[in-house]
Amino acid sequence: MTTTAMKAAVLASALLAVTLSLGAAPPVKEKGAAPTVPHQRKNNLSPLPAKEQGASSHAPFEAGDCSVCHRSSDPKAPGPITSPVNELCLGCHEDFQKVLARKSGHVPARKNCANCHNPHNSRQAKLLVEEPAALCLGCHEKIKVLAIQSAVKHDPVTKGAKCANCHNPHGANVEHLLTQLPFRLCIGCHGKDGVMDQEGRKLTNIKKLLEGNPKHHGPVSAEDCSACHNPHGFKYFRLLTTEYPATFYSPYDPRLYALCFECHEPRVAAEPETTTLTQFRDGRRNLHYVHINKSERGRTCRACHEVHASKQPHQLRDGVPYGSKGWLLKLNYTKSPTGGSCEKTCHGTYTYNNSGKPSKKE
Repeated sequence: MTTTAMKAAVLASALLAVTLSLGAAPPVKEKGAAPTVPHQRKNNLSPLPAKEQGASSHAPFEAGDCSVCHRSSDPKAPGPITSPVNELCLGCHEDFQKVLARKSGHVPARKNCANCHNPHNSRQAKLLVEEPAALCLGCHEKIKVLAIQSAVKHDPVTKGAKCANCHNPHGANVEHLLTQLPFRLCIGCHGKDGVMDQEGRKLTNIKKLLEGNPKHHGPVSAEDCSACHNPHGFKYFRLLTTEYPATFYSPYDPRLYALCFECHEPRVAAEPETTTLTQFRDGRRNLHYVHINKSERGRTCRACHEVHASKQPHQLRDGVPYGSKGWLLKLNYTKSPTGGSCEKTCHGTYTYNNSGKPSKKE
């Protein structure tokens, strides 16, 4: 056995009795804060067996300098720690004092660094007590269900740095420990060409789309991607928060349009005649109803509307990808003072008049 291994073995034996007290050390109270129940995980903080090579090791432990944290420098009997855990940690890691004090602080980190880190050594990088995602999801159980059990998964949650792709585990100046404002995080990935979904389909470069199309959908203007998408994973395609048809054509059922109807009036697709619900009508004839409300080949909203941004008001599209090959079907829509027209799209040229006598019926 090498000298280093022998030293580690002695330390492991001596420190086994004191690691529980380290993990249960009282948290540092925040000024002006009422006493709270500590966020405490029951971690095994024992050093790894001497024969096992860990991924990371704490420098004082590696050097055998127990007195940095314990009352005695004797590896055989280091005694209890001299101060609460975070007081000890921040005594060296001073740069984290400002991080933990940020507006959105991670409570387990503020209470006790040993909730997530082993102060001796670890099989994980950065002295983490578990693999990073497992560590986070061990507490955030609702997110765990979304991340692991959802039919539609979000790559940043399951790949690379996983949770740390979007969150700072110690503290941040944006709510939910986000490293940037949510919209900027989303655009950071979805503002590139070549991004694929989990089934290998190419996704739109949203940054390019928004820059080239000035008429933005309300949630996009508000930079609120989560109004329609769940960033951790969900059961609906494209991580949508509720139902919306995934296909160009769909039988009409108001439940299938639950996402749109959270903001838009459901009657616009249910009433065959109106003079108030929509300007897309020929006289009283409701053309939203005509297009959507069919028992088989109803056209879904995306047939005419680009849900993120367009060049024309009401998110009207120039064209829509049609079929699995993504061929662009042009709408050739032209607005007029009394309505508008579509030319050589799903049908021949049709004009509608919403101010008086109906034009040509489909």
